[in-house]
Order: sequence, then structure tokens, then C-alpha cells
Amino acid sequence: MKGASFFPSRTVAIYMARLFLVRTFGILAALVLVLQALDLLSESGKILSVAGNGDTEVWRYVGLRAPQIVARFLPFSVLLGTILTLIQMNQNSEVVALKASGLSAHQVLAPLLIASFGVAAISFAFNERIVARASATLDQWQKVDYGRMPIDRGDRSNVWVRDGDDLIQVDQIRGRGDAAQLGGVTVYDRTGGNLIAIIRSGQGSRDGDGWRLTDARRFDVARGTVTPLGAITVARGVRPDQFTLASVSAEGLDFRSLAAAIDDLQASGRPTKALEGALWHKLSGPLSAVLMPLLGAVAAFGLARSGQLFVRAVIGMALGFAYFVADNFALAMGNLGAYPPFLAAWAPFLLFFLIGEAVLIRTEE
Repeated sequence: MKGASFFPSRTVAIYMARLFLVRTFGILAALVLVLQALDLLSESGKILSVAGNGDTEVWRYVGLRAPQIVARFLPFSVLLGTILTLIQMNQNSEVVALKASGLSAHQVLAPLLIASFGVAAISFAFNERIVARASATLDQWQKVDYGRMPIDRGDRSNVWVRDGDDLIQVDQIRGRGDAAQLGGVTVYDRTGGNLIAIIRSGQGSRDGDGWRLTDARRFDVARGTVTPLGAITVARGVRPDQFTLASVSAEGLDFRSLAAAIDDLQASGRPTKALEGALWHKLSGPLSAVLMPLLGAVAAFGLARSGQLFVRAVIGMALGFAYFVADNFALAMGNLGAYPPFLAAWAPFLLFFLIGEAVLIRTEE
């Protein structure tokens, strides 16, 4: 059929896709193994220094950290997998045979591009279902220095809110809106910048326009005495979103949850540009896997006997790494407000797509 003529034969397409995927995930496994070992060298001492922590906590850290490493280095693996696949095919004159059969450069790359779309889809699903949850859990665990803490994924931890002169610190917040539950509440009662008293409570809930604390205790700084208060209401006028939206981590939220958090922040009049850029990057980041075969394609064309195969591979790697530098730079500019969120997330992708196409067309000529 005319539509299917864009691709090589089914056998060749499966052969190329298999080479590409095996090398990509093989490189990824090696990178994760090495980088996880190096990361564990620096963190294992901190984990084991906490009383009661042992091998279980070390393996727990590995289980939470490994998904972050996989998500970060999957595009690198796709780039290196592309280059290794194309170098082998070039050395074996397989690319020459495909070109001699009348296929264009884009047709030669078509199986790799289709396979990279599959990698991008897997990457997005992996980030949404595993990486976001692991990042949120690890972030909460690290905030208590790997100590004992009941971690509920998706909750906020160690949140500070100001109420006039007073400061309110909450260990953990569950739920949203009027249903929000506060755990480990500490109210620093201040007057004119001077600390007068400290009120502590194990839990708090919404009560009218304030927050009801149960089994509260008040420590008087001047007298040095502790007074049981029972159930009291504090922080009148402090809204639930001041607790739940005080610390929004884009890495710890999936796409839908982050979009909802951005809507809540916008409704409360808070800036959201950096989070909007991170939201768009949850799409452009995994999709960068599709860009890697295009940037690494320079290694496929040109005769291996010309002695320039190594140079072509270096050019392909340079283009790929230049994309990652530009991507991080654009995100940083977006966080500073210099770039609009959409531009910060998508400009590097579009720019290097055009560069890859230009290099590919020039190489083919």
C-alpha cells in the first residue's frame, strides 16, 4: 500500500526497532546501576546514622531514588542507543543497502522514530504513576532527615504559615479545603517580634474561620511553665489553601494534580508561572525521546571507510547534549519569569527539531 511505503519492510523495521530498544534499555540499566551506587555512597551514611535505621531503610531509599534516576537519564539512553544502533548498521553497510534500495534518510529512521514514540509513552506513564509518588515520598522523608515518620503520599509536610506576628508550623497536612487535617501543629505566639508563648497540638481541623486544636499545651516563655489548654481555636482568618498550597512541588505531583494545584493558586491570586512551565515540561520532557533519533541520525550516513564515523558519532552526541543544556536553561529562565511557561518548555524541543531536520537533510545531500 502507498501509506506503508514510507517504512522499510516489516522485517527490517522490526530488526532496527529491536536493536534500538535493546541498546537503549541496556544503557539505561547500566547508567541506573552506576549512578544509584554513587548516590548511595553519599546518602547511606545519613540514613544509617538515624537510630533504628538499617538495611531495610537503605533499600527503601534505593526504591524511591531509582525511579528519579530512570526518568532523568532515559532521554540520554535513547540518544546513546540511537547512535550505537546506527553506528553498527553503518559499519555493516546496512544503511548503504537501505539507501541503495531507494529509501530516503527519513525512511531509514522511521522504525527508530516509531519505537521512540513508544519509549516516550512509557516514560510519561512511568513519570505519572511511579516517579511523582516516589519523589513526593522521598521529599517528605528527607525533610525529617530519614527519621521515623508516617508518610502519606500526596500530603504536604513541614509547612509554615504567617498569621500576623504569629508563625504556625505544621508537620503534615492531609486533604484540601475545609476537609484539611493538620498534624503536629506548633503556634509561635509573638508580639512585636518577641516570642511570648508556644502552643503545641497533635492535630487540628477547620472550625469556622479558624482552626480547632485538640489537647493543646501552652508553653509560657517568660515563666517557663506548661499549661494544658484542651481544645482551642487559633489562626482565625487563615485559609486552608495557605496550608495546602504553601509548598507545591511539581516533581511530587502528576500532571492532573499539578494542573489542579495551579488552578487553586491562580484562584488565590498567587504566581504560577514556574509551575506552569513544569506542567508543560511533563509533556515535552518524555517527548524528547522522539527527538533523539533525529539528532543522532548523523552517525548513520556517510561511509564507514571514510574515517569520519567517530566524528559523526561525536557530532550526534554533541547535538543531543546541547539539547539537554538548552532545555535546562529554558526551564531556569521560565522559573525566573524571563520566558513564558509554554516557551520555556517547548522552545528547545522545537529548535532542536529544526536543527536535526536541517542536519539530516544536509547529510543526505
